[in-house]
Amino acid sequence: MTLMTKFLGAAATVALSAGAALAEPALIFDLGGKFDKSFNEAAFAGATRWAEETGGEFREIELQSEAQREQALRRFADAGANPIVMTGFAFGNVLSEVAPDYPDTKFAIIDMVVDAPNVRSVVFNEHEGSYLVGMMAAMASESDTVGFIGGMDIPLIRKFACGYAQGVMAQNPDAKVVANMTGTTPAAWNDPVKGSELTKAQISQGADVVYAAAGGTGVGVLQTAADEGILSIGVDSNQNYLHPGKVLTSMLKRVDNAVYEAMSAGPEMETGFNVMGIANGGIDYAMDEHNATLVSDEMKATVDDAKAKIASGELTVHDYMSDNTCPALDF
Repeated sequence: MTLMTKFLGAAATVALSAGAALAEPALIFDLGGKFDKSFNEAAFAGATRWAEETGGEFREIELQSEAQREQALRRFADAGANPIVMTGFAFGNVLSEVAPDYPDTKFAIIDMVVDAPNVRSVVFNEHEGSYLVGMMAAMASESDTVGFIGGMDIPLIRKFACGYAQGVMAQNPDAKVVANMTGTTPAAWNDPVKGSELTKAQISQGADVVYAAAGGTGVGVLQTAADEGILSIGVDSNQNYLHPGKVLTSMLKRVDNAVYEAMSAGPEMETGFNVMGIANGGIDYAMDEHNATLVSDEMKATVDDAKAKIASGELTVHDYMSDNTCPALDF
């Protein structure tokens, strides 16, 4: 039986299990909610898989404001949760302050590096997967113009856009990539209306395939693309099912695996720096019954060849975050 204990103000609740073991893991979602059909939901899927396989339970919270980050971390740590997993780069500064106060608690942060002995930092080679779906977009486009819609304008999302543009240009040097960001604040992750408006604007510029890397905002991008008769590309989770036959593919960022592995390791979780990319199954693209008719055997073979070359090191995709430049796109 689960007891819901309120804290951090009236808007936030943490699920605490009655009589739960002290080493129960916890998961803190970034702004946008756990059912964003993208990044947070992938994390939730990983935690749910762990719970179903082990019979264990995990604590969780959906943040309602930036101010709750530190409070949530300390509340979970004080309650004995271990490990504590959090999704999103925005936890970086807070975790740097909190982790030293709880040396016996293990923390795992996704999408940011925090140098502390009790922290596992998990980052992804999003540019690699974005390159693959960029190739696919170029092959599917009939107008030779494709779009990218990001969430908050930060280096991480530019990393997605840059990888995508490189893939597009590798497949079609004459193609045009139209790129827009939704905003400069965390609200950009959960604004499907703005996502819809940006999609329509890109369609007016000729785009017939649009890649969304925008959290909950992307739901509006995919919906409008389907309504307007163009193709879209999902991100993080497999979003092909949202609009069968309309979503070309989804760039899979296996946040679920990162959360599952952290919870499976428990209090004995190894800390340090972890990179998840194509080579170790952390990044991929989605194929299923919902997009099978959109992706020809030739398209798949071309993308899989590039995927193998990236995994082996034969093909290197430039990482925007390595030097804040992109050879295929101007921001």
